[in-house]
Amino acid sequence: MFDGKFRNQVDAAMKPVGQGLARAGITPDVITATGLIMSLGAAIAIGAGVLNLGLLLLILTGIPDLLDGAVAKASGRSSVRGAFFDSMADRITDAMLFTALAFYFVTEGSSPWLVILPVAGYATASWVSYVRAKADALGFDAHVGLVERAERIIILGVGLLFGGPVLVVSLCVIVVANLVTFAQRFARVWGQATDATPALSDRRRRRAARASATAAERRAARAERRRRSAETRRRS
Repeated sequence: MFDGKFRNQVDAAMKPVGQGLARAGITPDVITATGLIMSLGAAIAIGAGVLNLGLLLLILTGIPDLLDGAVAKASGRSSVRGAFFDSMADRITDAMLFTALAFYFVTEGSSPWLVILPVAGYATASWVSYVRAKADALGFDAHVGLVERAERIIILGVGLLFGGPVLVVSLCVIVVANLVTFAQRFARVWGQATDATPALSDRRRRRAARASATAAERRAARAERRRRSAETRRRS
């Protein structure tokens, strides 16, 4: 949601910073790697139960995530390899953060369902990411849905800020929002894939035609019954 609506504004704001870093000789890959290291620090802090420090480091990881693309464009180093590295860094970061949360709940002696909650958060986030990646690879559009990674990080940040029940609620919100987004994207791609498959598309049109014809036949039969009933009443 945020990525789709505010990406152009964010890119425009980061452009001067990206140009400055590019002139300083800093490469996009270095910035992405820096963000990955900071994410590791955030995960360690969360696992150790220092949630405020984990939140601070989590916020700081957003800075490299904003800057690596700006530096790539400013230096003319935008590449498939850079996009691949950035995407992998995001997935690794998600894995570390949710694993750290599960470890935190274990060390706190929480109930098993609380320990499973971060696992569910990571699993459903992976579904959301995979369906879009697979759709892109097949040439379909899956750029829809309730939440993306930016929203998940914001919700998680709120949970880390307040901790306790708020953290649990935040994780529940992430799981539910991920499931809704996955369903939205799956339905979108399913429809496009059906239309792109002639046999399936023709079959769907035939089913619709049969349903329409059946409905018309039922209406005609009802009209005929009403006509005969009216004739019978007149004769009597």
